[in-house]
Amino acid sequence: AADALPAERRTGLAKLREKLDIDFLKTDVVAILKESQEGIDRVKKIVQDLKDFSHVDEGSFNWANIHAGLDSTLNIVRNEIKYKADVVKEYGDIPAIECLPSQLNQVFMNLLVNAAHAMPAEGRGTIRVRTGRSGDETVWIEMSDNGCGIPEANLSRIFDPFFTTKPVGKGTGLGLSLAYGIVAKHRGRIEVESTVGVGTTFRVQLPVRQPESEKTLAG
Repeated sequence: AADALPAERRTGLAKLREKLDIDFLKTDVVAILKESQEGIDRVKKIVQDLKDFSHVDEGSFNWANIHAGLDSTLNIVRNEIKYKADVVKEYGDIPAIECLPSQLNQVFMNLLVNAAHAMPAEGRGTIRVRTGRSGDETVWIEMSDNGCGIPEANLSRIFDPFFTTKPVGKGTGLGLSLAYGIVAKHRGRIEVESTVGVGTTFRVQLPVRQPESEKTLAG
């Protein structure tokens, strides 16, 4: 114990303790460890979300929770959105649906990234993600933003392959075309409403169950 040391050594230890500010370091180490654990938990969540996002569907439809897919996708694109917009989730009471989960996640990712890119350069916008059901056999997912909007002349072309209004090198023009194809493969519909300077809403409608004849055509 420190009390058993000679007075000279105790004085030296006291000075060293003061120099190193051990009490502060103890507090600081606790804070650092807590932040490290939070960082580890965050990385684990991202890894799990990546697994969920890119899960191989093996060419067959599976029953999946749409909200889980949306949450995983939101986490994956978090860095793309967080400096540009706040995300508001308004999830309804919807059932699991028969689908190709990772492919729907790609649809969600494309719509979310497009919404983020539509935000004005100055200030923050809002991306609203809503879900609900129409009767017993159809669910819908809406993604709305209050960004720049899409000119009416472009609305009829946005799902065309290679059509893009982004600068050269910033987009392939395939994102919405692929999203359209994935939704069509699910025997669903994707629609868009937009007003320049007000914002854009994409609405995806999907059947809860797939016809037996379609389940082998997933690839």
